[in-house]
Amino acid sequence: MFATGTSPCASRKGATAREGFVLMSLPDPSFLIIQALNGLTNAMFLFLIASGLSIIFGVLGVLNFAHGSLYMLGAYLTHQCVSFFVDVPGYFWWAVILASLAVALLGGVIERLFLRRLYHREELYQLLFTYALVLILSDLAKLIWGTDQFSVSRPAILKGAVEIFGQYFPKYNVVIIFLGPCIAFLFWFIMLRTRWGRMIRAAALDRETLGALGVNVNLLFTVVFVSGSWLAGLGGALVSPVSAIVPGMDVEIIINAFIVVVIGGLGSFWGTFLGALIVGQVYSLGILVLPRLSMVFIYVLMVLVLIIRPWGLLGRSLQR
Repeated sequence: MFATGTSPCASRKGATAREGFVLMSLPDPSFLIIQALNGLTNAMFLFLIASGLSIIFGVLGVLNFAHGSLYMLGAYLTHQCVSFFVDVPGYFWWAVILASLAVALLGGVIERLFLRRLYHREELYQLLFTYALVLILSDLAKLIWGTDQFSVSRPAILKGAVEIFGQYFPKYNVVIIFLGPCIAFLFWFIMLRTRWGRMIRAAALDRETLGALGVNVNLLFTVVFVSGSWLAGLGGALVSPVSAIVPGMDVEIIINAFIVVVIGGLGSFWGTFLGALIVGQVYSLGILVLPRLSMVFIYVLMVLVLIIRPWGLLGRSLQR
């Protein structure tokens, strides 16, 4: 079956070829670092979106399926604002601010006029309502912007790349990597060090007692839903320069956001941050192993977490 009369020269060539194959199969460490940074960028986008979903569930007890639609509207509104203010200095950042605030305002209207009436109903009614919102907002986006694909240019100051270990990494992604933890610590400070934060944590534990103490729980719930909607809109606004703005982007992101909060723990803010980091890295590095099955690793991880620790890595096992 195998040839036995191989010359020394041929043997050396075969050994060299095998060594070259091994070397080619091992990624360059600098490439791995860049890939990990890409995973970190994706994680920060996921955190911005999933954190709003987690906050709303932790306080209001509502699984908001329409959260991805608010993210999509943030992206579309950013594109629209950029076209309006293209001649204004810093137009991209103005677009991000206005788009995220518009989504937050829409979230306040939704909570005040519709969702508030369902707090004392069965959870099925809440799920059906938020799913109906997905359909309504999706058709509304198609009616206004059509089905074409849009994109937003990166701000001039963040165009180009920085060199990291001989590899180039986009400046915009560097800003996103630093922005995610800043927003996380801002919300952590609000939750632990401010009066509003203490009331929000109290509402998550016992809203009836908090209302009996004279706190306007309805206003508090509106503030929480507006904050979660703002995070979704901000995520959509910031992702617009690095991702295509198309119908259906809401469905894709809400699936990933639910995976993040399930892994991290529903209602756990820092669990959401940890879950986003894990999902971002597993997906980014999984592409190097099995590109076509990179998402499978994430689903397998979610299943393992649900089996071993159903309440999530940093979630609480107590029943609501």
